[in-house]
Amino acid sequence: MRVPVEWLRELVKLPEDVTTEELAARLTQFDLKLEEIISSGISGPLVVGRVLSLVKEPQKNGKTINWCRVDVGPEHNDADGARGIVCGAHNFVEGDLVVVSLPGTVLPALGFEITARKTYGHVSDGMICSSAELGLPGDASGIIVLDADSATPGDDAIALLGLGDEILDLEVNPDRGYALSMRGVGRDTALAYELEFADPANIEVTGTGEGYPIRVEDAEACPVFAARAVTGFDPTRPTPPWMAKRIEQAGMRSISLAVDVTNYVMLEIGHPIHGFDLSSLRGPIVVRRATEGEKLTTLDGVVRTLSADDTVVTDDRGPISLAGVMGGAETELSDTTTDILIEAAHWKAPMIARTARLHKLPSEASKRYERGVDPELPARATQRVADLLAELGGGTIEAGLTVVGSPAPRPAVEMSVHLPTRVSGVDIDPATVVEALEGNGCEVALDHESLAATPPSWRFDLNDPNDLVEEVLRVVGYDQVPSVVPVAPAGRGLTTAQKLRRRVGNVLAGDGLIEVKTFPFAGAADFDRLGLPADDLRRRQVLLENPLSAEEPGMTTTLLTGLLRSLVLNLGRGHADVHITETGRVFLPKSDDAEAPIYGVDRRPTDDEIAVFEAALPDQPHHVGLVMSGERVRTGWAGPGRRATWADAVAIVQHVADELHVDVEVQQAHVMPWHPGRCAAIVVAGVVIGHAGELHPRVLKAYGLPARVVAAEIDLDALIAASPEIGPRPDFSSFPVAKEDLALIVDDEVPAASVQRVLAGASALIESVRLFDVYSGDQVPDGKKSLAFALRLRAPDRTLTDDDIKGAREAAVAAAGSLGAALRV
Repeated sequence: MRVPVEWLRELVKLPEDVTTEELAARLTQFDLKLEEIISSGISGPLVVGRVLSLVKEPQKNGKTINWCRVDVGPEHNDADGARGIVCGAHNFVEGDLVVVSLPGTVLPALGFEITARKTYGHVSDGMICSSAELGLPGDASGIIVLDADSATPGDDAIALLGLGDEILDLEVNPDRGYALSMRGVGRDTALAYELEFADPANIEVTGTGEGYPIRVEDAEACPVFAARAVTGFDPTRPTPPWMAKRIEQAGMRSISLAVDVTNYVMLEIGHPIHGFDLSSLRGPIVVRRATEGEKLTTLDGVVRTLSADDTVVTDDRGPISLAGVMGGAETELSDTTTDILIEAAHWKAPMIARTARLHKLPSEASKRYERGVDPELPARATQRVADLLAELGGGTIEAGLTVVGSPAPRPAVEMSVHLPTRVSGVDIDPATVVEALEGNGCEVALDHESLAATPPSWRFDLNDPNDLVEEVLRVVGYDQVPSVVPVAPAGRGLTTAQKLRRRVGNVLAGDGLIEVKTFPFAGAADFDRLGLPADDLRRRQVLLENPLSAEEPGMTTTLLTGLLRSLVLNLGRGHADVHITETGRVFLPKSDDAEAPIYGVDRRPTDDEIAVFEAALPDQPHHVGLVMSGERVRTGWAGPGRRATWADAVAIVQHVADELHVDVEVQQAHVMPWHPGRCAAIVVAGVVIGHAGELHPRVLKAYGLPARVVAAEIDLDALIAASPEIGPRPDFSSFPVAKEDLALIVDDEVPAASVQRVLAGASALIESVRLFDVYSGDQVPDGKKSLAFALRLRAPDRTLTDDDIKGAREAAVAAAGSLGAALRV
């Protein structure tokens, strides 16, 4: 919010010795953070001049210059009562008042000091200025021509044009929407300096009888709608310079008197106003939800397709305004508009925020509505606009005033009067607490040590006791709060699960993967690119109330959405070989209708309330994911490289499991987004905890990725839970191990993991089974392969005999026979 200090001083009679820097520092302490102090930076003799003569002189280069004699006042004129100045602009004539920078003037927009210099055969003793040269908005091709009666030669142009004014550019937090107006900043300034505040919204509303017919069908989105008409307005009247200057200082553009008045009042009191050309309206105004697919051409000339989530203002022809965001082109104020219908409505913030983001149409109005606008202002806003249109534009205010609806009353917030002291550690007496809250507009009732404060209509952020504490501390001063370092409670350091997650991170880094952190948001388009079926549980999301992007409205259910976006970004920036990993939570809703209640912060929730809250929370397990593209082994002097394959993804997962001392089983699987023939399910104790392999070609095409990208994702919490460092520790035997090797002939299509699984369960004496060789060739029949396994045998209570070893071996061979395996001889 840009705040002209001169305008602010009209609302709050600040002492003259309060500098702009001091004011900015005090407002920053008051939670209105300063971004910068804006000033023109112009110094030196910038004066008003009158053109006494103008001679056009064509030049050899085809350009025509004007040789001017300009009266710049007795103090600055030469002996003959004028100065000679060369000017290349042609939008002025003899007798015009212009702005002249005399030698010694510094114009930051040009970057140098003005001097007398010889040019085009004359000594130009100064410069006639354009708007751009003074850092003002306007046409840079022509110079500034002042109103004939606005000044006299020699007057200080810096003061006349407001170039000496300073402007505070304040960062307004989303919860302080009231500060997006001079009214809001002025009230806080008055409170900060304990001064009187001249409220510009203190307006007497006049009007008898009903005005223009209004019907509100969507009262939830529009609790209050006010309208009144002004007729006989003169559209040729210009915006007065003082108003245009303030609008431009506030960062907006002066357009026309009618439009400028609505923008000025919005900046002044904080309520957006829209003006309709009354002659273009057809029938009564109706506020309703849009019909799916309806069209509206907005003021920017874009035809917009509306949805049922949009609220619109309509007449008999259909939508004429996108409520609270932007008006329609058919009813806009034009250069010929003489009759104006002024509309000021209170729109609910979530609806405006959703509509502005959906249509990618931010505006000054929507910026205020989505932060919250005072619902008691609509009638007063229309009155203020009508008064200015009548005063400045010669219009007549019609007697009728239409107001539909009324603002809902604000409930009181109760707290102990000693709560600010307990929270801050500063001794704040009850009288100061009451005074601070009343200064913020609250109605306060004090009953012994209990206080009930009813927030004002413009403070939507005051809803619980700690909000009130914050307002008290703003007045007392945050600098009064002592800096006390809290005593750290006794602890035991990292939990075992945290240590194991760090160990997993070290393993992944050691395997050459780079950790990334991505946003945990996703949408239907992400799941479509992953090729997930319509009934896939991963499509069920926890949706956000106010998402950062309409394309990603919910929390992600798989880390691959973020990892693949990161892979695309890195490949697009020229990285050929990208191996990245991420460890983070995914969010799995327990049901589609689960809704977590929002409790206050004035007390600890009860056990029953906590149980209700936790029942609605989604499951949030830690997952670890990885994607790899390009060479796994780099091509170099030592030999050719090797691209990453599905086996690399599986091997990394197995390495992680080995580091946690968890036995995992690898089974063939068919799960999107993996390739059906190159996808492995990672199984722990009979439960699938993730998948690894090569991504499906359709997924690669959807993301624009090269061929043979591999990926893996596993449930890290489930893997850690199976670790003996977390779960029950295995029994260890102190007796010696016996080693046996088996070579089995099986069909090509039989997975080695299946054979390994049946071997491990063949006998209680088999402690481990490891595949160490796969062979197919001359000594193996066609369609067959040889699998060699290393068996380790051990008993918990004795040394194995030859008969024990023989029996376990025979049991293993017999178990493998169930898969068609035969002992290789």
